[in-house]
Amino acid sequence: MQPRTTQFRQNSASALADERIQRNLAGLYSGFHSARIDASSATADWESLRARGHEIKSHVIENLDYYLNTLADSVERAGGHVFFAKDAEDASSYVVEVASKRGIDLVIKSKSMLSEEMGLNERLEAEGMEPVETDLGEYIIQLAGDTPFHIIAPAIHKSREEVSDLFTERLGAPRYEDIEDLTKEARRQLRQKFLAAGMGISGANFLVAETGTVALVTNEGNGRMVTSMPKVHIAIAGMEKVVPSIEDLAMFLRLLIRSATGQMLSSYVTAVTGPRLHDEEDGPEEFHLVIVDNGRSRILADEHLRESLLCLRCGACMNACPVYRKVGGHAYGWVYPGPIGAIVSPMLTGLSDGKDLPYASTLCGACKEACPVKIDMPRMLLYLRKELTQGDSYPEHRSADAAERLAVKGWRASASSDAAMRATNLAARLGQALLSRGGEISKMPGPLSGWTDHREFPRAQKPFRSRWPLGDDAARRPRDER
Repeated sequence: MQPRTTQFRQNSASALADERIQRNLAGLYSGFHSARIDASSATADWESLRARGHEIKSHVIENLDYYLNTLADSVERAGGHVFFAKDAEDASSYVVEVASKRGIDLVIKSKSMLSEEMGLNERLEAEGMEPVETDLGEYIIQLAGDTPFHIIAPAIHKSREEVSDLFTERLGAPRYEDIEDLTKEARRQLRQKFLAAGMGISGANFLVAETGTVALVTNEGNGRMVTSMPKVHIAIAGMEKVVPSIEDLAMFLRLLIRSATGQMLSSYVTAVTGPRLHDEEDGPEEFHLVIVDNGRSRILADEHLRESLLCLRCGACMNACPVYRKVGGHAYGWVYPGPIGAIVSPMLTGLSDGKDLPYASTLCGACKEACPVKIDMPRMLLYLRKELTQGDSYPEHRSADAAERLAVKGWRASASSDAAMRATNLAARLGQALLSRGGEISKMPGPLSGWTDHREFPRAQKPFRSRWPLGDDAARRPRDER
C-alpha cells in the first residue's frame, strides 16, 4: 500500500461530502464504541487491568531485545523458524523465498495489517502467486481493489448493495439482497481456497515469549483455518507484539476483545505453537515467524514516542475520536488511521509527508480514555506538532515556514508579561475594529483566514481579562456582561 499521507486534507473533504460514508461512520459510536463501554463497565477490575496492561507492555518495550531473543528461542525449541526482517522488502522477500522453494502458487491470508504495510499481496502476485484474503471484510476489499477503512471493520464504508454488485461482477454470483446470503456466498468461494492452498499467512495479535505461541483473535474462524490447513504457516508480526507469558496473554485478550468489539470473548481465540507434532491431527508441517522492524526501531529510539508501541490495534481510539468518526480511515492515507495512526504513520512513512496527521485531533483526550492500555496519544500528538514547527529532534522534517515560526515567537513574547499582554490586546481590538462589520468579521487576513472560511467571527467587545478580574477577592462578574 503506497502511503498517501500527504492527501489528508483532500481526502477528509471528500469523506465529509460523502453522505453514505457519513451514515456508515455514524454507526461507530452507537456500535463498537458503546459496546466497549458496556463491556468495560461489566468488568469489575477493568481499570486495574488497564493499568497492569500498560505496565507490562511498557516493561516489554523497555526490554525488547531480551523478550525478542526469548521468543526466538522458544519458537525454535518448538520446531519453528524465526526470521528478523529489518524492513518490508526484507520480510516480503523471505515469504516469497519460502513459497517459491516449495512450489506454492496459492496463499491464503488472515489477520494481518502488517502484510498491507509490507505490500505483500502485490509482491506475491508479481511472483506469480495468488494471495487470497479470508477475513470477510478483507476479502471484500481485495475484490474491490480497495484498502481497509477501519482496523476492525475494513469494509465498513461499503454498502450491502455495493458488495452484492461486487460479488456478481467478480465472482459471477447471483445478486443477493440479504447480508446472510452474501456471507454464505463468500464462504462457498473461500472454502475451495482453504482446501487448495499450500501456504497460510497470518498476522499475530500477540506473541508469547515464554512459549513461542502466536495468538490470533477472530470471529469467523478463518484464522484457525489459515493456520492449520496448509502445509506451511508463516506468521508475520511487528516486533512490538510480544508479551511475556501465557498468563499475561489471558489478561491482554480480555483487554483487546472488550475494547475492539465489546464482546466478553470473541468467537475464536487461536493459539499456535510451532509446526504440527507427530501425534497431532492437524496443523502445518512447517512454521515460520517473521518479526518485522520496518521503522519501529526509530519509534523505539524516541523516548517521547516509544509509548505508541504499546498499541494493541483494537480500534477503540478511532471509535471514540470525533475526527475519525467524520473523516474515516481512508483520509489518513495509510494502513494505520485514527489517533494512533496520526502518530505511527508519519513516523513509519515520513514525518514531512504526514505533517497534517498530528493536527487531525481536537486533543479532547477521548482516545486516551478509550485505550485499553492507557496510551497518552494527545501528549504524543503535541510532541509531533512541536517537532513539525521547531524540529528539535527531527530538524529535517520541520514543516513550519519562517512566517509561522515568527508568529509563534510573537505570540510567546505577547504572553510573557502583563504589559505585553495588555499591548497585544489593545492591538487586537484595533485590528478587529478595522475588519468588522456589524459586530462580525467575515474575512480575516493571511493564515487567520481559516477561522472565517466557513463562519462569521464575532468581534470581542471586552477582553477576557476585564471580565474576569484577577485576585482572591475579585467578585465574578455576570456572564452576559460584554
